[in-house]
Amino acid sequence: MNAIIDRLRRTTDTIVGADDLHERLASGRPLRIKYGVDCTAPDLHLGHAVNLWMMRQLQDLGHQVVFLLGDLTTRVGDPTGRSETRPVLTPEQIDANAASFLEQVSLVLRTDPAVFEVRRNSEWYDGMRIAELLGLFAHVTQAQLMGRDMFRERVTAGREIAVHELVYPVLQGYDSFAMRSDLTIVGSDQLFNEQLGRHFQQRLGAPPQVVITTTITPGLDGRAKQSKSLNNYIGLTDSPEDKFGKVMSIPDSLVEQYARVYTELPLDTVAALEAAAATGGPQARDAKLRLAAAVVTRYHGAGTAREMLDAFRRTFSDRAQPADIPELTVPASAGTVLQVLRAIHPAASNSELRRLIGQGGVTIEGDRCDDPGKAVDLTEPMVVKSGARTWHRVRRQ
Repeated sequence: MNAIIDRLRRTTDTIVGADDLHERLASGRPLRIKYGVDCTAPDLHLGHAVNLWMMRQLQDLGHQVVFLLGDLTTRVGDPTGRSETRPVLTPEQIDANAASFLEQVSLVLRTDPAVFEVRRNSEWYDGMRIAELLGLFAHVTQAQLMGRDMFRERVTAGREIAVHELVYPVLQGYDSFAMRSDLTIVGSDQLFNEQLGRHFQQRLGAPPQVVITTTITPGLDGRAKQSKSLNNYIGLTDSPEDKFGKVMSIPDSLVEQYARVYTELPLDTVAALEAAAATGGPQARDAKLRLAAAVVTRYHGAGTAREMLDAFRRTFSDRAQPADIPELTVPASAGTVLQVLRAIHPAASNSELRRLIGQGGVTIEGDRCDDPGKAVDLTEPMVVKSGARTWHRVRRQ
């Protein structure tokens, strides 16, 4: 039991109900682990997978993940992290997103019926009478709901809060009672909702679920957490090449966190990688190679990781260019490094491109370019490398 908890603590931030967790693990009874998601468009990344791998460890010991698709609560809309009301999805969108969620979580979780069950919260909400629903609301006070920082911030800023958004945490909390949850593993942004789950279970006479919140790491830029909108994430469905290359692009300061949270490397190895990354230069590069290989191994196997290492050494360590570099025509007005990069990456902001240049991520014909305003002579085609894995043969229109 202690070994199980020690393994979980590697990626744990807080445990609410730690004594209950010890007691339930010691009982030998298979736990029901709540994994609840709203059926918004899924794009799961390594940050989401931290929770999934913790659940997978428990599945391997015989515990059951109950994958709760919040088809009803998706129609309500989770206000977490939002300054404005979420748009309402159609039933068809919800069903399509639910199918995509199942496909992505199966990359980590076991889906055999002995350790995996799928439920929808419409099972209990669609048939619930208004009187019963009002009875649920009676268990929660206005002061409890306004304890959420996001609601207070919206009130302070003079932005509206719809009633259905106030109801959302109540519904998510009752889910824990309805599905008899023993344990839930969530990001810290869901702690409020899941503590309401404990509240409902206690008020309705059921044992309260244990809530584990997990470590949140910065995205590839070393600042904000991983996000599709910021394009600073490693997706679960990314190819092995993309996973490897994205890990190689992280700042040296992230090596320890990524190795501890996103791999199963022994902790003494993680400490050695941290020390190597702090040294900088070739040692930092080799530390990231070891980290990138460990990430790819976890999702695609050791053989694929060896292929990625060999490809990296051929392409980057030996300064070899890929055989099939795409060609790109840029406007005649593109006369500086920054203007050429803007043509190559039209979706990126100027600040992102300047940062890439400043970090030494841009070379033209093999020469590193540190100055965004440096003039570029494109009378002849040139090979531009922008980032760890992006090559273009650029010619002027």
